[in-house]
Amino acid sequence: MGHGLPAAAAVGNVTWWLVIAAQVAYLLSGRFEDAWRGFSRLAFANLAAFVKLSLASAVMLCLELWYYTAVLILVGFLKNARLQIDVMSICINYQLWTLMVALGFNAAVSVRVSNELGANRPKAAKFAVTVAVLTSGSVGAVFLAVFLAWRTGLPRFFSEDGDVLREASRLGYLLAGSIFLNSVQPVLSGVAIGAGWQALVAVVNIGSYYFVGIPLAALFGFKLRMDAMGIWLGMTLGTLLQTAILVFISYRTKWEKQAMRAEERVREWGGRADALPSATQVAPAAEDAGPPSNAT
Repeated sequence: MGHGLPAAAAVGNVTWWLVIAAQVAYLLSGRFEDAWRGFSRLAFANLAAFVKLSLASAVMLCLELWYYTAVLILVGFLKNARLQIDVMSICINYQLWTLMVALGFNAAVSVRVSNELGANRPKAAKFAVTVAVLTSGSVGAVFLAVFLAWRTGLPRFFSEDGDVLREASRLGYLLAGSIFLNSVQPVLSGVAIGAGWQALVAVVNIGSYYFVGIPLAALFGFKLRMDAMGIWLGMTLGTLLQTAILVFISYRTKWEKQAMRAEERVREWGGRADALPSATQVAPAAEDAGPPSNAT
C-alpha cells in the first residue's frame, strides 16, 4: 500500500495490543478459574519483594535487548556504513527468527523450574534444566548446519546487491555459530528467571555484554579494521562469556537449597502452604555453591 516504515511500526503495535487483548480475555472469560480469582487485597501483600524481583527481571531483559541496538550503533560509524548496516541487518534478522524457537524454551523452562522449586522438587527442576538445554541445543545444531550449508543463498532473500551478498556470505560462518550459541543462552536465562536469579544475571549481562562484548566489537571493527565481521565477532564473544558463566552457575547450584528458598517465597507471598512439602523433608546441602540467597 506504499506506507513504508510507519505501516510496519503500526502493524507491530497492533500485534502486541492483540496479544494483550487475548490475555485479558483469557483471564476474564471465567473458563479458567485457577488462572485468576478476581481482585483481592491479598495482591498487595509483600508487594515490595515482588516489585524488586520484577524490576530485576526487567533490567536483565533490557540489557540483552539493548545489546543489539548498541552493536548497530557501532556499525553506523564504520566506513561505508550503508553496506555494513545492510549486512548486519540481514544477519540480525536471521538470528532473531531462529531466536524465537529458543525463546519458547525460555518461557517453558522458566515456568517449569519455578513450579518444581516451589513444589520442593529439586531433582525435577534440575532434570528440566538439562532436558531444555539439550533439546534447544539440538535445534540450534540443526540451524547451525542449515546456515553453514546455505550461507551464500540465504542473504538473497533480503538483497540482490553483489557487495551486500558477498559480505553477508563472509559473515555466514560467524552467524551460524552465534545462532547455535543463542539457542542455549536464552534457555539458561529462563532458568535464571524461574529460580529467581534475575539480579545476579543482570550483573552478569552488564559485565559480559557492556564490559567485554562491546569493547571487543569496537576493537575488532575499528582498530583491527574487520568492519561488520569484527563487530559481530565481539558481540558473539560477549554472548559466549555470558553463556559460559550461566552454565557454571547452573552446574554449581545446589538445587535442594534453591527449592527451600522457593518454598519460603511461596509461603511468604501467600501461596498454598498446605500443598507444599515441608522444607525439613529435603536434606540440606552441605554448601551452596550456587547464586547467593539475596538473588530474589
